[in-house]
Amino acid sequence: MKRSVHKQAQLLKVASASVLALAITGCASNGSGDASIDSASSDASASVSQMEAQARARANELDARERNLAQREARLASSASAASSSAGGAEPLLPPNAQPGECYARVWVEPVYSTETSQVLVHDSSEKIKLIPAKYQMVEKKVMVSPPSTQLTPVPAVYGTETETVLVSPEQTSWLTSLSGSGIPASDKLLAAAQASGINLDGAQPGQCFHEHYMPPEYKTVSEQVVASEASNRIETIPAKYEWVEERVLVSEASYTIEEVPAAFETQSETVIDKPAHTVWKKGTGPIQRIDEATGEIMCLVEVPATYKTITKRILKSPASTRRVEIPAKYETVKVRKLVNDAQQRSIDIPAQYKTVTRKELARDASFVWHDTRDNTMTKESRTGSQICLSKTPAKYSKVTRKVVKQPASVKEVAIPAKYETVKVRQMVEPAREERIEIPAKYTSVTSQKLVKDGHMQWRSILCETNMTANRITSIQRALDKAGYDPGPIDGIIGKQTIQAVNAFQRANSLPVDKYLNIQTLRKLGVSAK
Repeated sequence: MKRSVHKQAQLLKVASASVLALAITGCASNGSGDASIDSASSDASASVSQMEAQARARANELDARERNLAQREARLASSASAASSSAGGAEPLLPPNAQPGECYARVWVEPVYSTETSQVLVHDSSEKIKLIPAKYQMVEKKVMVSPPSTQLTPVPAVYGTETETVLVSPEQTSWLTSLSGSGIPASDKLLAAAQASGINLDGAQPGQCFHEHYMPPEYKTVSEQVVASEASNRIETIPAKYEWVEERVLVSEASYTIEEVPAAFETQSETVIDKPAHTVWKKGTGPIQRIDEATGEIMCLVEVPATYKTITKRILKSPASTRRVEIPAKYETVKVRKLVNDAQQRSIDIPAQYKTVTRKELARDASFVWHDTRDNTMTKESRTGSQICLSKTPAKYSKVTRKVVKQPASVKEVAIPAKYETVKVRQMVEPAREERIEIPAKYTSVTSQKLVKDGHMQWRSILCETNMTANRITSIQRALDKAGYDPGPIDGIIGKQTIQAVNAFQRANSLPVDKYLNIQTLRKLGVSAK
């Protein structure tokens, strides 16, 4: 590979020298003078220098790539040896099903991880009260300074006379104590008593009178045995006995108070897996590892422990509440007079004594009765003197001559319009209010990686010096350019841009991505590997 790179650099130098010679010859044949020759010579020299610099850069790049490939092949060979020895021959040292004319590289396929994102509570939801003050604005308002009025000119009234009969007092009926001239109005109490006795006041006729009579109570005489002295007993008592003792007395009863307990929050830290445990192949140096004698390198399958990260969140431990604080009862020790023996008693019976007595018993209660004065069934002696009579007073009329208005007095109105002034007034546009703002719970996204597939060694068919020709590389570059991936100059040389385009094409088509031109990529590009 190095020899081909040096050959290409030498060819570039020869080509640049030929270009310079042609430029000088062309200028001499045209006869454009020494100035033209110098200009062409300097341009050609600059072009040659640029081409030489590019050739050196590509040669250096290819040398570095060659060294990297050699180191990688050595590591892969060592990995193959270590894997073969550790797996008991499960991984072959040579590519399986190899075809003549093809090259293979054993590459390390990185483990595949899936990224998982979960939502973790950082702060519970709460509420914030925002007080919004009232809004005012200055507005111009038209204010009445002088209200509308009228100027009045009086017009005197015109009068005349009229005669008419006027009711002085209407016809009326009334209850009096007598129909004579000395009768006075009967009281409501008398009228109520007469009506309660059964007199129909509404059906009475004018000139009709009613008297009130007193009906005394009636009694009857009865004899009976009555107790002169009831049966009884005489009690003899024996007083109680007491003694003084000290006793604990309740002074203040047990009670309680209510205290407010504010909401409590706590900060919790949670450890989550950032990257799970996995294994990787690493170069070893210890003498106990297996050594691949072909390369002299050591490859060890190393277990990489899981990595963690800590998430802190503030959660509600207990909501705001109240608690009951008990106040114990208070006692005092006092001297108390305590009963030792109860008082005792002895009862002596005394028989009852009776006597015969005569008494009057009410047969009929006293009462008051009203009846028509024309009814003589009751004597005058039983009258109480209370009397009611229905009196009728006829209506009275009088002729009145009066002065009447033929044409009322009037005024002539002259309208005086109102006067207004414009003033600035502070007017409320929106009243003060409160706004409750819900503060939602705060969550954070925690990202962790989960191992989907372990890393492993794999043989891949690639292009190498055996089958990597300039024509095939040119075909690859053209296929990349046609597929929309810029390979740089289509010159048959694998450069940095070509590898970048190959890797982009591999990623876009889900192909293995590495520093090699593997056969799968060539087949996808439609380029033959042979």
